[in-house]
Amino acid sequence: MEYYFKTEQLSVGYQSEPLIRDIEIGLNKGEILTLIGPNGAGKSTILKSIARQLKLIDGVVYLDKKDLAQMSGTEISQKISGVFTEKLKTELMSCEDVVATGRYPYTGHFGILSKVDYAVVEEAMELVHVTEIRNLDFTKISDGQRQRVMLARAICQEPEIIILDEPTSFLDVKYKLEFLSVLQELRIKKGLTVIMSIHELELAERVSDKILCVNGEYVERLGKPEEIFKSGYIKSLFGIETGTFDEENSSMELEAATGEPEVFVIAGDGTGRSVYRMLQRKGTSFITGILYKNDLDYPVAKALATDVIETESFEPIKELLLKEAKEKLDGCKRVICCKNVFGTFEKANEELLTYAKEKGKDVEMTRQIMTSNDRKGMV
Repeated sequence: MEYYFKTEQLSVGYQSEPLIRDIEIGLNKGEILTLIGPNGAGKSTILKSIARQLKLIDGVVYLDKKDLAQMSGTEISQKISGVFTEKLKTELMSCEDVVATGRYPYTGHFGILSKVDYAVVEEAMELVHVTEIRNLDFTKISDGQRQRVMLARAICQEPEIIILDEPTSFLDVKYKLEFLSVLQELRIKKGLTVIMSIHELELAERVSDKILCVNGEYVERLGKPEEIFKSGYIKSLFGIETGTFDEENSSMELEAATGEPEVFVIAGDGTGRSVYRMLQRKGTSFITGILYKNDLDYPVAKALATDVIETESFEPIKELLLKEAKEKLDGCKRVICCKNVFGTFEKANEELLTYAKEKGKDVEMTRQIMTSNDRKGMV
């Protein structure tokens, strides 16, 4: 298959010493490739080598069937732009001045911007929402603002490929979402191809067409998100030994509390997750149930609970399972119920609540817990 962008037997590293060998990438125009892997695994080295900031140790990079090594610097700069973690050195430059430097491949030796150039600069600033800080000194803005200005600079270069090294590192949630939305808009409207590294695995899963998994001396996997985020793989890639990462839900949890369970949590429909995490923070072990395996609470329960009383999705809860839940509830000092209303398929949990009260257990409703926390000034 002929790809718009591809590498063949690519080896990258420093001072003629290969760090990662035999990197094979193939991308169609308009696809987003995300590099993931542990810190120091070589993601930035790969990106800088593709962008020709580092000399290739071996192999070839092709863009639209042309060898990048055979292209002039100007030709490459009109096709590829990048945003890397190194801070740009500027002196007395406004944010707009910095963005405008992205037009250098088109301005000739004198660097004089035309009306067309200014229009492109304006559009790029509007896309990433930095127009309001255009006149501020670039050295005196926040890291998040600086990141967006640099993205605008890369966009106004009007590249066919944009290379981004940890572009979301200094952005808050609002701007992370806006940034990814801009990338998707550019790929749809202009066929922009994106190659980037990010640490937020949940974002990588949502935005990427392909994911490259880098682990030290070699690339472990290249595939679609659904091929990469399979049970147990991310834990292996990152060497996770403490806590858990759930690939299916892109969620991570800290290590579960140990010891004899003190609390039985009646939950379901996503009502128990905050209580599970509250108990984990306090170092309190707990049992929870009865949960269907497709319940929103289930992944967090499996990560944090000492025991989860579970049943198959969309199946009636059997009397034997209810009996088991009652026996385990008997062994707990107190009960937390996260449900105020029980649905048709939750009658067993409603019966558990009634049973706990009949047994004289210390029963707390989550509404009571929240009210108590409010009185203590907790949020």
